[in-house]
Amino acid sequence: MILFQNAQVLAPEPLGVVDVLVGGGRVIAVGEALGAAPGWPVNIVDCQGGWLVPGLVDAHAHLTGGGGEGGARTRVPALQLTELTLAGLTTVVGLLGTDCTTRSIAELLAAARALEELGLTALCYTGGYVVPPLTLTGSVRGDIVNVDRIIAVGETAIADHRSSQPTFDELVRLAADAHVSGMMTGKAGCLHLHLGDGPTGLAMVRRALDETELPARVFHPTHCNRNRRLWEESKALSRRGVTIDVTAFDADGDAPSGGQALAEWFVEGLDPARLTMSSDGGGCLPTFDGDGCLLRMDVGAPSALLGAVREALGLGVPIEFALATVTRNPAQQLRLSKKGRVEIGADADLVVLDRALAVRDVLAGGEFMVRAGRAVRAGVFEPSTS
Repeated sequence: MILFQNAQVLAPEPLGVVDVLVGGGRVIAVGEALGAAPGWPVNIVDCQGGWLVPGLVDAHAHLTGGGGEGGARTRVPALQLTELTLAGLTTVVGLLGTDCTTRSIAELLAAARALEELGLTALCYTGGYVVPPLTLTGSVRGDIVNVDRIIAVGETAIADHRSSQPTFDELVRLAADAHVSGMMTGKAGCLHLHLGDGPTGLAMVRRALDETELPARVFHPTHCNRNRRLWEESKALSRRGVTIDVTAFDADGDAPSGGQALAEWFVEGLDPARLTMSSDGGGCLPTFDGDGCLLRMDVGAPSALLGAVREALGLGVPIEFALATVTRNPAQQLRLSKKGRVEIGADADLVVLDRALAVRDVLAGGEFMVRAGRAVRAGVFEPSTS
């Protein structure tokens, strides 16, 4: 068992200074002056007045690497375990992006299983930018219903010159398959939508809400802060029950950064449960010219999540509001009932942050991944941590 003491606990709502006891991979007690029965071995962790928060849940990461839009040399390498854990992540959902030709669902599934073997919770989407979607079993429903790690569909691209230019009927059929598969399995069953800079924006999602019986929660658009026009569309769409995902981008032109997007959402009094933030870790962050040719690229990093949270706090956002976008809210959208919370029965996925929100300790499934800011477990092909 492990006993966390002297911490300001955010569940993500503030609980004050309380102890948290974990054992058997679960949170087993939360309260004041906790201890274990006499003679039971307990590892005591003094949090020294820092924050104890749920492990971060990243709903959008390119576990096998993204990119490729500028030729084979621009293929981004796969994410490594410590890139995730040192950023405070304990749950991650992998996906394919533009390249659904040289990368595959089988490769993505293997990457997720490798991270699971190393101690994280790692899931994945079926599909990618392309429509008809890339699958493992031959259908979206077959993948979600029959494959343990596959929980939803994404990132299906719309309003982007790199997309397959799907029709409304094609998009709705994907959403319906995701929805029914989620009903059959209890998995997320959502359609995770990549949004580009195109002028059509979220028009097809609005039309789906107007013309079909599909519930709003099925649609989970991402990169919604990539430009001001799309951001205003997204805020309006949230009022219809759609959960909006922003990316931990830096500000670019009139596009709000991740932290700025959180601040606007808070100030405008929008539903705090309808906002998630993801990293696009391992993904290519490209800039194109008017002919669709790559001008330059950056690479998304899992560490951007806490960076955006820090930025939001500097803009006056309460810490519990900002942290919910990377813990409780994505866990709810993905139907991961044991994730994103510090409460009895929840998974023992915990992060200790110092007062500056730097990662000090990370516990995933009751096992330490990071101690005192240093990774204590690494992937097979990472430098040894011993």
